[in-house]
Parts: sequence; structure tokens; C-alpha cells
Amino acid sequence: MPLRDADDALHVNGCALTTTSEGKVVYRNALATSHPIHQHNVPDTVAAGRSRWKIENENNNTLKTKGYHFEHNDGHGKQHLSSLLATLILLAYLIHTVLEWVDDKYRLLRQKLPSRKRLFHDIRALTCYLCFDGWEHLLHFMLQGFQRPIRAPNTG
Repeated sequence: MPLRDADDALHVNGCALTTTSEGKVVYRNALATSHPIHQHNVPDTVAAGRSRWKIENENNNTLKTKGYHFEHNDGHGKQHLSSLLATLILLAYLIHTVLEWVDDKYRLLRQKLPSRKRLFHDIRALTCYLCFDGWEHLLHFMLQGFQRPIRAPNTG
């Protein structure tokens, strides 16, 4: 079938999936692929399509709700500013993902703090008022805060 209504449209194969429970639709989706679809590969094709949707949806959800403000970049500038901002957001997300893989202190902070938003907020607040020699010193300072005992207020 053609992917869009035009003479030069790309032709693709597609299938649709509808899941019901007690007569009510609980899931509906359709997918298009360049791979041939036949009765023997429909379950694998649908599973692959759902997996891809899940990955894309989870990443987009992270970019929208976990401190990256991805949905707020439309309409800025006269030419390419919104594209530039979207690219910078994706780059930040990539760097944070790599940091979780390779930086033990960053990973430990992510485990100790309740959310990415909280981590970003704390880094922003600290760097507004304090000067650090580098990334390692900032992370070390933040981790030390979890080791200090909390003193009870003096009620006199």
C-alpha cells in the first residue's frame, strides 16, 4: 500500500493489531514496514513494532517530563532556533545517558536523588552560588552532603 496519497509515494507493507478484553478494545495500533508480511511472521512483526513504539514512547516521555522540557521548544526564533534547541536537548539526554553508564559518582547521585529534575535543580542551585574546580569536585561535594549527619534543631 502507498504510505501517503501521492503518485511518488513509498509503498510499504502494513498490519494492524487490536487487543480486546471482555468485548472492549484495550489496545489498537498499526504499523508499516518495508519487510514482507506473511502469516508466519505476523506475530514477530507486531512484537517488533510494539517494541519500537515502547522505546520511542519511553524516550519521548523522559524528554518531556524528566527535566528536559522537550515540548517547549516550538515556535522559538525565525528560522532554525527550535531545531537547534531540540538538538541541544537530545545532546544533553545523550550525555546524561552516557554519564550513567561510565561515571560512578553521577550514577550514585541519580540513585540517591528522587528524580532527574531534582538533580538538575540541585546542580543549577549549587553552581549559582559556589564555584567548583570541575565536574568531579561538584559531584564529590554533592555526595558529601549525603554523608553529613542531620542535627536536631536546638529547642533550647
